[in-house]
Amino acid sequence: MVTFANLLLKQKKKPLSDSIVLIPTYNEIENVEAIIRKTFSFSDEPSEVGKYFEILIIDDGSPDGTAEAVKKLQEEFPARLHLMQRQGKQGLGTAYIAGFKWGLEREYEYFFEMDADFSHNPKDLIRLHAACHKEGGDVAIGSRYIKGVNVVNWPMSRVLLSYFASRYVRIILRIPFQDTTAGFMCYHRKVLKRMNFKSIKFVGYAFQIEMKYIAYKLGFKVTEIPVIFTDRARGNSKMSNNIIREAVFGVLQLKMRNLLKRYK
Repeated sequence: MVTFANLLLKQKKKPLSDSIVLIPTYNEIENVEAIIRKTFSFSDEPSEVGKYFEILIIDDGSPDGTAEAVKKLQEEFPARLHLMQRQGKQGLGTAYIAGFKWGLEREYEYFFEMDADFSHNPKDLIRLHAACHKEGGDVAIGSRYIKGVNVVNWPMSRVLLSYFASRYVRIILRIPFQDTTAGFMCYHRKVLKRMNFKSIKFVGYAFQIEMKYIAYKLGFKVTEIPVIFTDRARGNSKMSNNIIREAVFGVLQLKMRNLLKRYK
């Protein structure tokens, strides 16, 4: 059955904005409407103060009705809010890659990764955009660690795990940026066009490490801006032992896989 949402998704006309915010969801009914409204609330008019964004929600078959909530909001924001529905949980990495491909088929210049749970402040999208559009970055990282440790509401054990995980990645992969596992990002279109998505192996949080590493090895300028990360107040965390294992051992696999590889 062809729905209004599917018709919008298939459109390939020129977008209203140069910027698309990709938000993967799974059981985010408690957050999805609020994050959409918050993102649109400060970008109603393009200006130096605000920034006009569009949003693509990539939902992995949430049984809690997340996609249905987005469809209702599409009636209010028909040209700015897009929905991609996938069958079952397929992983964070595949969700973002699906979103990248969707956006590359259109004329977006800047692609943002952002969580649905308000751990990332939507207002910082403007600063990420400026880091690429005005300051010459090809990739901008919303960094928790560029100025100390800017994390709110995490237990100390998780703060230490995340901080030392980033240091571990820096040492193994020999990359210069501080927050290697960050999931709040901006990619310029030219970076994604150079990527071979078929070669991306990881689907969990190690996906974030792999994308940054490949962008750096390809010679793109990767910059960091300080942000405050706030742990989710609603809904359940998607962190698991499998995700942690993938990140830890995936770094070693990534290093071995790329030892003899030449990047042009």
